[in-house]
Amino acid sequence: MDVERPQSLAWRILSQFGLSARLLLLTILFVMIAEVLIYVPSIANFRQTWLNDRIAAAQIAAMVLDAAPEESLPEDLELRLLQGVGAQAIALRGGGRRSLLAISDVPPEVSKSIDLRDAKWIDLVSDAFDALFYPADKPIRVIGHGMGVDFVEIILDQRPLRAAMLDFSRNILLLSLFISLITASLVYLTLQWVIVRPVRRLTGNIAEFSGNPEDASRVIQPTDRADEIGLAEQALARMETTLADELRQKRRLAQLGLAVSKINHELRNMLTTAQLLTDRLERVNDETAQRVAPRLVATLDRAIAFCETTLAYGRATEPLPQRRLIPLAPLVEDLSNLTDLAPEVGIAFKAHVPEGLMVDADKDQLSRVLVNLVRNAVQALSQTGPSQGQPCIDIKASREGNTVTILVEDNGPGIPERVKADLFTPFQSSAHKGGTGLGLTIAAELIQLHGGTISLDEGEGHTCFRITIPDRASVQET
Repeated sequence: MDVERPQSLAWRILSQFGLSARLLLLTILFVMIAEVLIYVPSIANFRQTWLNDRIAAAQIAAMVLDAAPEESLPEDLELRLLQGVGAQAIALRGGGRRSLLAISDVPPEVSKSIDLRDAKWIDLVSDAFDALFYPADKPIRVIGHGMGVDFVEIILDQRPLRAAMLDFSRNILLLSLFISLITASLVYLTLQWVIVRPVRRLTGNIAEFSGNPEDASRVIQPTDRADEIGLAEQALARMETTLADELRQKRRLAQLGLAVSKINHELRNMLTTAQLLTDRLERVNDETAQRVAPRLVATLDRAIAFCETTLAYGRATEPLPQRRLIPLAPLVEDLSNLTDLAPEVGIAFKAHVPEGLMVDADKDQLSRVLVNLVRNAVQALSQTGPSQGQPCIDIKASREGNTVTILVEDNGPGIPERVKADLFTPFQSSAHKGGTGLGLTIAAELIQLHGGTISLDEGEGHTCFRITIPDRASVQET
């Protein structure tokens, strides 16, 4: 937890800035990191070069003194030679002899010895930072290669070296800041133009579109870009166009539904009154009235049912199913009475449901679905007759693993091709005369609330609906 706190704090501070500001800060940070990686070898190389220059100057001074006759050079000249080199003492070894040049007595002790002849890279870097942050109080001894000699050794004060390294570091820092600002500015301006501005245009359009999504003038106009931003603009334009169309359509449907609901409410009251009058008409002792009255009653019943179904569909969504394990066989057996709706047709009812088959469902909602399918089959058989043989409705059920499958089949003429595409669409799925076009829509909604599916099995000379209802455990796992 302690490790994550600084990171989360830094991220919270950085998140307070806008995208452009964060981009600028991150660019500067990355350039500075790159400059640090360059600085580390540079400062080590600067120190090594500085010391090698002193070694070369010391050898030249020592060779001048060595070539002069003994005691021919004045002492102040020797002093100026040593001061020019910056050394307190210079020693050369070559040709079997050793030469020494010193301002005064050689310091008895040095803080550190540096051998440049076989120095390793890691040692050069480490010594460079030691000289910067931990300077020695005493002189240091430096040994390096010489021209025509075995080696050159000098003793010098480390303070001039540290001062030169600090000047070099300061120059590197100023140069790095300048490069960082130039680079960050160029990157910032480029990304601002190429990415940030288009992204702001996208987000601004989304905010504006959300204010009135039905206004087609607020749909974004894609640019000619072919990159990811252009693809995002095109996708957003398609989405906004589709959403605007859908919302306008839903608004019109909602207004239409409100009007239809009002009309249906009044129409249902009128039809109820007409139904009461028709009931009285049935008791009139007139042959014509006795013949017409049943048909009129049936017509009024269908009209009232249509009004009630329309009002029920537009009034509210279906409640969530109260599921529990129920036996399916008794529920299917109760459907056999629906064939009495067309007694003159003589529809046979068959049920192939294993005893003990349990289904995890809401009993009332599943019953509504099955009643609707069987009633549709009865109406289809009564209006058009069977495709072959005796009119028959067959219900089969089985369990496979955690899923119960129910098949509701009849040998009627089948679903017309023009209806199949909109079979579960409200007000468009009626395949028989007098249908509302809402039964299959409501049935599909109820099955979907159970996590299952309802579909039409294709076949010639019959109609078969397949219902699958998974158990709740399998639904939750999915």
